[in-house]
Amino acid sequence: MPANRFRSRSYKRTHKKTPGGQNVLRYKKKKPSKHVCAECGKLLHGVPRGRSYEIRKLSKSKRRPNRPFGGYLCSECTRKHFKSEARS
Repeated sequence: MPANRFRSRSYKRTHKKTPGGQNVLRYKKKKPSKHVCAECGKLLHGVPRGRSYEIRKLSKSKRRPNRPFGGYLCSECTRKHFKSEARS
């Protein structure tokens, strides 16, 4: 019997042949949710969607946009923030 979390159909299943010649059922890991802007909640572009061990293998420039608040705020909210800082 599989573990309780694997009993739902939300996990993708694959059949793998082991070195011993048996066919075994394997469960694919789920992808994490997409990154969103901290202010407006809009989807962020240029931020890859993957588990932490997959993201760690990427170069720093591919992990998030190379600008202030990159990977935290969307470009519109960043622009608004800079304007309000300059005006105050």
